[in-house]
Amino acid sequence: MKLFQIEEPDGTPSNSEAPGAAIGIDATGAIGQVGFAVGGNAVMLEDREGFAMDLPVPSVGAAEAEWRAFFEGARLRAERGLGRPVTHAVIATNVAEPADAKLRGAAEAAGFTLLHLMPRSDGKAPPAFAAAILAEDLAPRPESP
Repeated sequence: MKLFQIEEPDGTPSNSEAPGAAIGIDATGAIGQVGFAVGGNAVMLEDREGFAMDLPVPSVGAAEAEWRAFFEGARLRAERGLGRPVTHAVIATNVAEPADAKLRGAAEAAGFTLLHLMPRSDGKAPPAFAAAILAEDLAPRPESP
């Protein structure tokens, strides 16, 4: 008879209290995009075949519920693509300051800790990439044991 041992990846159980991933969300165009960065290198997160969903960006005057649905879709796309929880975000937006309280409330209602609302980037990088790189820099780090 042979015995075998089963272990969690990395040999330790996951910590449910640890912060999830931080993403960048581009809400500057007609269709939203989601980015993720590691080591300052960003990638666009896309839906898998058969699970594609549109991410239309609500108008500036849209209700908070529409923005919440948008952020929930972005979170779902990120969690499917990364295979882990997503809890933090930086959002690139064209929304002016008086309306940003609505976006903050909608993002928090969708389960995000909003790290920063940033204006559209300078055009050198897609806004989702710039937001993702900033999210990586601002994200809380898991505590070491």
